[in-house]
Amino acid sequence: MRFELTEEQLAVKEAAREFAQKELKPGVIERDSKMIYPTDQVKMMGELGFLGMMVAPEYGGGGMDSLSYVLAMEEISKVDSSCSVIMSVNNSLVCWGIETFGTEAQKSKYLPKLATGEWIGSFCLSEPEAGSDATSQRTTAIDMGDHYLLNGTKNWITSGGTSKVHVVIAQSSVELGHKGINAFIVETDWDGVSIGAKEEKLGIRSSDTHTIMYSDVKVPKENRIGEDGFGFKFAMKVLSGGRIGIASQALGIAAGAYELSVAYSKERESFGKPISKHQAIAFKLADMATEIEAARLLVYRSAWLKDMGMDYGTASSMAKLFASEVAMKHTVEAVQIHGGYGYVKEYHVERLMRDAKITQIYEGTSEIQRIVISRDIVKNDNLYVPIMTSTMENV
Repeated sequence: MRFELTEEQLAVKEAAREFAQKELKPGVIERDSKMIYPTDQVKMMGELGFLGMMVAPEYGGGGMDSLSYVLAMEEISKVDSSCSVIMSVNNSLVCWGIETFGTEAQKSKYLPKLATGEWIGSFCLSEPEAGSDATSQRTTAIDMGDHYLLNGTKNWITSGGTSKVHVVIAQSSVELGHKGINAFIVETDWDGVSIGAKEEKLGIRSSDTHTIMYSDVKVPKENRIGEDGFGFKFAMKVLSGGRIGIASQALGIAAGAYELSVAYSKERESFGKPISKHQAIAFKLADMATEIEAARLLVYRSAWLKDMGMDYGTASSMAKLFASEVAMKHTVEAVQIHGGYGYVKEYHVERLMRDAKITQIYEGTSEIQRIVISRDIVKNDNLYVPIMTSTMENV
């Protein structure tokens, strides 16, 4: 088993780190405090190729592997989780979903703009009464012959106020339950699409999160993704990959807090020596380093499995579950290590602590991840799920 990164992957990691430190960090506190959308920074992410990393070059993307994407997500998340969640949704949920399951016409029309950042995409699944239970879709898309008529409300939509394309999950045949759900590509300037107020959130405050309303929106038949009734399966497959993105975001948040804590502990002195020399702090750093590295290996493995065409569903759930728990735990520790300074915005760790919480919630709560993992354990009648030998047919 090899753990080395390729030269290309190392170059991606370094480019992402340089961008995060030089372009994102200078204004990140103000953007967070005032909920300022990172317009210029998102534009730069598009120009640098971070918004379509896994999209094939023929559609304007970078044609990179999932591990390169994870490396970039980790570095950007160390500094600005608002930018990284915009990047994650556009890459994992929108671009990957369209490229993997869309028609050639859909890919040719939408991917070049999405991959380059000319357009930003949103994934619209959650509803006021359909969060973890994605089968309970109240949004409807009724077949009218040459088009579908879309009506309903979607909640907690990342990039909801700035995106030009929505991938919308809606119920077309209530009597069929989840087998009657479809997925559609909806352009936000179509008649009947309206955007609610921007949510004021605990963390990731500069990303724009909105409620979206659809009122008699005419969606052309050619904008349905996959065959009739494929929508629920589409959503589950896309979210399985999306969890790798959020796991890497959680990893980056934890790693960013750790790096800040190590640096601070070497500078801050008490009782005549740097606090890093005190066992109480040194042991915190040791625990942080160990658990973050464990999370990193889980995240990297899930990305590798995806790249190998193997079953990564359980692996991505494990990675997201553990990485998000580590992010929450160790950002709290980072604040503790910083003491009173950790409680003020200038030192960044209080923001990372606030950002960490959402990684335990969106794209499948920690409770949902445990359901996914435990079901696979029971299904395979094994204490350990042998995901290393599975194929994509089982995803």
